[in-house]
Amino acid sequence: MVNDDRQLGQILNRRDVLKLLGLGSAATVVAACAPEIAQTLSTTSLPSTVAPAIQAATEVATSSIAIPMCVVRPELTEGPYFVDEMLNRSDIRSDPSDGSITQGAQLSLAFNVSQVGANGCTPLAGAQVDIWHCDAHGVYSDAQDRNFNTVGKKFLRGYQVTDANGLAQFITIYPGWYNGRAVHIHFKIRVNSYEFTSQLFFDDAFTDQVYVQEPYAQRGERTLRNTQDNIYNNGGSQLILISAPDGAGYTAAFDIGVQL
Repeated sequence: MVNDDRQLGQILNRRDVLKLLGLGSAATVVAACAPEIAQTLSTTSLPSTVAPAIQAATEVATSSIAIPMCVVRPELTEGPYFVDEMLNRSDIRSDPSDGSITQGAQLSLAFNVSQVGANGCTPLAGAQVDIWHCDAHGVYSDAQDRNFNTVGKKFLRGYQVTDANGLAQFITIYPGWYNGRAVHIHFKIRVNSYEFTSQLFFDDAFTDQVYVQEPYAQRGERTLRNTQDNIYNNGGSQLILISAPDGAGYTAAFDIGVQL
């Protein structure tokens, strides 16, 4: 399988974020953009790469800050498997060509999209959020690869438009893995001529728990974990989904701020 490891775009560094928000410290950036985090998440349940930032926000956030949650995230490569199918749908598990449903553990995924400016963060309505990823066997739809040919199929692809609260919601499956990459989901945010592309990652220990189930278990142990993935090492620690069990499946939410 072709590795989607070409870097795209720029990663906002600490100085860029501080300049953008006009704030004086990294902790203040997190607090100003996400004052509600301390009330909704316990740092003890978060991956080690995320907990320090949340802890810093908890220490400096105050109730007087009343702006929406948002976090500026790094842009990462689009990869070779993006196809602009223009499928406006929330549940992306089915294949419109034959009605088949992709098998795997259900994942309910929510994006909370904000616009970041000098005066803080506001919910971004009307943004098109696309997601696409491989199935439990590491196969993408509508693509030709040395290991598969799924041209004409459209499973695990789709987009939603953010509502007045900047929310876009999807129902999909927990993604599988393939050689050369850690477990991930691609996403793209588009507003008029603006476009932001990146990838979401999962805590490795959490993925281990998911992969004891079928159809993931039949593939055996995956070949690459997060820290061995070149793309993850370009900012993926800021793009980890906080996932949790939800009935027979899982739920996850991701907060992201973009600069238009």
